[in-house]
Amino acid sequence: MKKYRITIIAIVVIVVSAIGGGLFGGRVLAVPGSQADSLKLFSEIIEKTGQNYAEEVDDRELIYGAIDGMLDTLDRHSNFLPAENFTAIREEQQGKFFGLGIVVSMREDRITVISPIEGTPAFRLGITAGDVIDRIEGESTEGMSVNDAVSLLRGPKGTTVNISIARPGFKELLDFAIVRDEVPTHSVIYQFMLDDNVGYIRLKNFTQTTQQELLETMAELREQGMTRLLFDLRNNSGGLLDQAVLVSDIFLPADQMIVYTRGRTLSSNQEYYTSGETDSEFYETMPLVILVNRGSASASEIVSGAVQDHDRGLIVGDATWGKGLVQSVYPLSYDSGLALTTARYYTPSGRSIQRDYDTLDEYYFPAADDGEELIEETPEVPSEVRYTDTGRKVTGGGGISPDVEVKQATRSEFVQKLYAYAIFFNFAVNYTTEHGEVPGRDFVLDNSALLEFRRYLDSREIEYSENDLVENHDELQREIRQEMLSTRDGLDAGYRFFLEGDQQVLRALELFDRAEELFTSSNKLRRLQQENKAAAVVSRAGEAESVTDEAAR
Repeated sequence: MKKYRITIIAIVVIVVSAIGGGLFGGRVLAVPGSQADSLKLFSEIIEKTGQNYAEEVDDRELIYGAIDGMLDTLDRHSNFLPAENFTAIREEQQGKFFGLGIVVSMREDRITVISPIEGTPAFRLGITAGDVIDRIEGESTEGMSVNDAVSLLRGPKGTTVNISIARPGFKELLDFAIVRDEVPTHSVIYQFMLDDNVGYIRLKNFTQTTQQELLETMAELREQGMTRLLFDLRNNSGGLLDQAVLVSDIFLPADQMIVYTRGRTLSSNQEYYTSGETDSEFYETMPLVILVNRGSASASEIVSGAVQDHDRGLIVGDATWGKGLVQSVYPLSYDSGLALTTARYYTPSGRSIQRDYDTLDEYYFPAADDGEELIEETPEVPSEVRYTDTGRKVTGGGGISPDVEVKQATRSEFVQKLYAYAIFFNFAVNYTTEHGEVPGRDFVLDNSALLEFRRYLDSREIEYSENDLVENHDELQREIRQEMLSTRDGLDAGYRFFLEGDQQVLRALELFDRAEELFTSSNKLRRLQQENKAAAVVSRAGEAESVTDEAAR
């Protein structure tokens, strides 16, 4: 077993040699007992299928399907990565790609710009929220998926892509020739002060630039007066292990375990500790609350698990996903790759992060909770009870259970339906086009605005009743305000307004004193342990000196 201080953790690259040879003839009479026999059988099946199937088959599709089927027998996270997927993953992990600089999504079956990214080619040319990408290099986007459109929009730096935009208020398409440039894919997607003291940071994933982004963002917020941090890891699907370790190192003192792994091979058994190398005594002591939910997985669970086990801060929200399997990525031939599960993650107290499951449905659609909004205790899982540094009981085997569970409020059924049809986004775009001046957060769904909203619903053939509008009035007004702010001032403005009604955020803001008390207790205990350790060393030294003196006499 190896013990690591924080360094850049190299991904082991395995060179896979292809096993050559022709197709095998003859009939297999026995179950193959070796890898060579199994490969012979596989080759025969490929050959017979290609020669005799009722329709012409693509050998590549057969082999890729067989690879996927093989890996499905292992677990849901071991995957073959064809060249296009492997390239996209590497771009995301590197924290940059080359393209136009727009956030796009499917709206009304059209590829629609949700927001341009400031400073990018699309932003400089005036691409705006609500623009519909009608054509790419003369090809219609009708029926095109978002992924296919993104693939066409991305390309080498300095190359040009021609797009045609349908913009509300314009009868003709607008043509743009946009030169591709580097577009950063930031891990930190939102950051601002919630009040005079509390900084807020939302982290999307863990890439090669995550720790540096986080340190720079925290320094900016500190200059603005931040003395407390609300760190939002909700819907953070994870990423690079070394970045999870480096991020944890920002908040934890030196020589504390962050995570350890256990696997079948000796090289899979590793332990990761804090280095204390970051200039972060301020960050190691300031009150910290971390938000998590069911969408928080992998690397985000490593960070929240380490913070919880060492009583460094409070974890608030919903239980996390429970993805505690280590994936090692091996480059293969033809620019493809293999993501293979090689070990499991464990928190410092010994909790397994991985959630057990018997069926695929059970893994992706876990049982619903009891609907309780706030539980000021950690749910018990008798099979895996562990204890934090100060002796608090925590549980494992099902992700990271929050210290304070707060259920997120859900939209009403009617509002969910409108949201699914992108009604609020498109109404905000239309309102902006027609009125020019958009009120943003001052927007009031009064009789005049409600009449416009009704007309828009009618134009979209959306069924609704008078009760739908009356009972959901405040929620409708809030949704429209958020979209108007996003359309007028950018996604940051709309998101900040959204947080003002976020129940998990509002509860978290009430818990900073409790988080500070918890850390104070943990810090006192750690210092006492250090003093006792130092005293023991001195005592042993004194005993050794006494023995030496006695021997001399």
